[in-house]
Amino acid sequence: MNTVQLECFVAVAEHLNFSRASEALRISQPSVSHQIQTLEDELGVKLFNRTSKSVALTPEGIRFLPDADLILRTALSARKHLGRRADLTYFEVGCHSHGELNLLPEVFRKLSEEFPLVRPSVRVVPFPSLLGLVENRKLYAAFHISDSQRKSVLYFKKLADVPIACVCSGEHPLAQHESLTEEMLRGKLVAGTPRQIPNGVLAVQNRLLAGLSPEETYITENRETALTLVRAGLGYTLCPDVAFAREADLRYIPVRDLPSLEFGIYYRYDEKHPMLRRFLAICGERAGM
Repeated sequence: MNTVQLECFVAVAEHLNFSRASEALRISQPSVSHQIQTLEDELGVKLFNRTSKSVALTPEGIRFLPDADLILRTALSARKHLGRRADLTYFEVGCHSHGELNLLPEVFRKLSEEFPLVRPSVRVVPFPSLLGLVENRKLYAAFHISDSQRKSVLYFKKLADVPIACVCSGEHPLAQHESLTEEMLRGKLVAGTPRQIPNGVLAVQNRLLAGLSPEETYITENRETALTLVRAGLGYTLCPDVAFAREADLRYIPVRDLPSLEFGIYYRYDEKHPMLRRFLAICGERAGM
């Protein structure tokens, strides 16, 4: 097992696409496939389920991801410690989608003003291992919708109550409304897979899917893909309406008879990183708490 194999594995796990992983790593797609194959042969397990249309982590792949990430972080940390002269402090956080990144520039600016040696970074992790990375100390904090059913070592700091919204293009028939009810939701639905959306949204989505034919639905792997289909005018989708994460070219219409969700930050209650408490406070200020 070597770091090249692990970098390829983590890149494919994050993108769930061999082509995009090869672009991110700047190596050829056959090379990425070869590294994954040799890693699977060495471990004696299959890490991905691959078809001509999709790539998904196997249960073994999901379990292996935190270990692979830890090995890579340890190797990178060792290189940094051996080569650096200043006492830099690294602080990495995670989020589900690129829209959530909009909160962070001002947060990182303030953090860097107060702690000049901090080196903040962020990872977009569009699959369920995001909170697992916080639990296993691979990330110090992660933006997420509150999950009251999840029992773990994590604390949740609420930043905002957010409605469930219908998201559509400006030309969609539903775009004429300022608010909606669940009964008013009509037309083709761009749905997410259960592992990609909060439970509160999933329950509504399942009720809508029960009344639709396959010709009236699109199933997507992540938020970015869903919004691409929405932009194309193929249908509407449902998601928590986090104000700073909105896409400016789309309509976000609250569904008023659905319960709101809590959006915030998960972190370990026993995490002692010197920047964490200040990071949480600045995020709260920026979110209007």
